Amino acid sequence: MKKIDKSKALFEEAKNLMPGGVNSPVRAFKNIGGSPIFFKSGKGAYIYDEDGNEYIDFIGSWGPLIMGHTHPKIVHAIKNQLEAGTSFGSPTKIESNVATLIKKCLPSIDKIRMVNSGTEATMSCIRLARGHTGRNKIIKFTGCYHGHVDSLLVKAGSGVSTFGLPDSPGVPDNLASLTISCPYNDKEYFLKVFDEVKKDLAAIIIEPVAGNMGFIPADKSFLELLRNVSEQNKSILIFDEVMSGFRVALGGAQELYNIKPDLTALGKVIGAGLPVGAFGGKASIMDQLAPDGPIYQAGTLSGNPLAMAAGEALLTELIKINPYKTLEMKSSYLLDGMADIMKANNINFVKNQMGGMFGFFFSKNMPRNFDDVVSTNDNIFNNFLNACIGQGIYFAPSKYESGFMSTEHDEEILKSVLDKIKKIIEEGL
Repeated sequence: MKKIDKSKALFEEAKNLMPGGVNSPVRAFKNIGGSPIFFKSGKGAYIYDEDGNEYIDFIGSWGPLIMGHTHPKIVHAIKNQLEAGTSFGSPTKIESNVATLIKKCLPSIDKIRMVNSGTEATMSCIRLARGHTGRNKIIKFTGCYHGHVDSLLVKAGSGVSTFGLPDSPGVPDNLASLTISCPYNDKEYFLKVFDEVKKDLAAIIIEPVAGNMGFIPADKSFLELLRNVSEQNKSILIFDEVMSGFRVALGGAQELYNIKPDLTALGKVIGAGLPVGAFGGKASIMDQLAPDGPIYQAGTLSGNPLAMAAGEALLTELIKINPYKTLEMKSSYLLDGMADIMKANNINFVKNQMGGMFGFFFSKNMPRNFDDVVSTNDNIFNNFLNACIGQGIYFAPSKYESGFMSTEHDEEILKSVLDKIKKIIEEGL
C-alpha cells in the first residue's frame, strides 16, 4: 500500500479552507471511506501525487485527456497562446477554428456558442429551449447529471447520488416542479409522463450514454422514441454529451446511434481539459440567442484563448488519427481481463464500454437505470477501489462515475493493471 502522508496533511489543511476540503464533492473520497489523493503532475497514462507515488490513471481529468497527460502538441499549443495572451474578452480567430472542428464532427450542430463549463452549457440549452418554445416544463432522466443547475438538480446522479442527496436544498419547489424525472431506458413510464405534460413541454434532456450513474448506454429504441415524440410535439431534444462527446466516438453518442438532437451540450473535452464548454444545434434555434434574438446568454471569458488553443490541438489530432476503435479494444482488453479474474473467484461482475469510455459494477446483471446501479454491491466496490488505489491504479472513487481510457494506455500498462487486480482479488477484499 502506498503512503499518502502529505496528501492526508494537505487534506486536513484544506478542510479549514474549503467546504469538505475540496472544490467538487466527489473528490473527498467519502463514498469509499478513503482519503483524497493530492496530485502534483501527470505524464501519458500516469499521474503522480504529492508523496511521489505513481498511479495509472483511468479518470483522465474526468474524460477530456484522451491523448493522456501533458501531450506534447497540446502543451505546445498552450505555451504559444500563453505567450500571445491569456485573455482578451473579445472575439478571436481561434474560437472560429474550434467551432469549425466541432461542426465537422457533429453534423447536428449548425451553430455553436462557447461557454465556461458543462453546467453552463446545459443551463443555456434549457433557457434556449424554453425561450424558443414558449413552454416551461423539462423531462430529464433519473441518474443523469447535467451539472449543478437549479432546473436540473432533480434526481441527478454522480456527486448527488454519491452523497445520498436525491435533490438539493436551495432549489425552490416551484422551480423543481417544472422538471419531471423519468427512469432511464423506460419507454412506458416516459410515455405516460409525456402525455401528461406535453402541452407545456419545452425540452427533453438526456445523457445518451449515461456517465454519471456509472456507465450505462441508452437503448437505441429508447432514444429513437425520444426523438420521434419530441419532434411531433415540437419540443426540443437535448443530448448532454458533456461526457460522451468526443469520448465514445469522434461524433459522440449521436454518431453511434445515428440520431440527431436539436441541441447538444459539450464540456471540457473541447478544451483538452481546460475549463470550457459549449452548446450548439439547429440554426433556427441558435439564432434565437442574443445578439441576434431575444434570449439572453453571455460569458465574459467564454472562448478563452488558452482553452481554445488546447482544444484546437486536441480536436485536430483526434480527427487525424480517429483513435476510437483502438480505445474500445483497449477498454475491452482491460474489462474482459477483469471479468475473467472475478469469475475465477466467484465474484459477480459486469462491464461495458464504448470507445474510450467504460464502466463496471459488482452485480449479476448489467444495470439499465439508476435504481439498478443503487442495488449493486457497495461493499465490494469500495474495498476494491481502495485496494486499487493502494496498488497505484486510479479508478473513479464512486460507482456513479465512468472510467476513461487514453491513447497512452498501452498493452504493457494494461497487463500490469490486470496482474495487480489478480493479486488484489486473490488476497481477498
